[in-house]
Amino acid sequence: MSIAAYKRTIIETEAPRQIERRILAQVTGQLEQHQEKFDASGDLSERLSLLAGDLRACLWDNEQVWLMLRSDLSEPENALPPQLRAGLLSIALWIERQTNLVMRGTGNIGPLVEVNRSIIRGLAGDAGTAELQEA
Repeated sequence: MSIAAYKRTIIETEAPRQIERRILAQVTGQLEQHQEKFDASGDLSERLSLLAGDLRACLWDNEQVWLMLRSDLSEPENALPPQLRAGLLSIALWIERQTNLVMRGTGNIGPLVEVNRSIIRGLAGDAGTAELQEA
């Protein structure tokens, strides 16, 4: 099967919500691979060294996902309720600020992972995400 046929099959068989969940789970998994070592380090030079590796790319990928979500949420055609859209836009802006802290070596990856996991659960339809819908 060609790549184009594979992509077409995914688009035809996955709902947008499933695609968002899958992509968010992928970038979250990448962040989790670095979380323990980065967050446990209190040394700024060690953190910056870790960022010099592929952690920076993982953070970038996560931020790009959130930028795309933010863009989609900003569209007038977005069908989500306005209150939920506003809450998710607020989260997207927080992700950007937290990512900047991590990139400077002063923030932790854990909160990014926690927020992503909450959104993943929400996209999966888990009941534990009512707080997001009330935000």
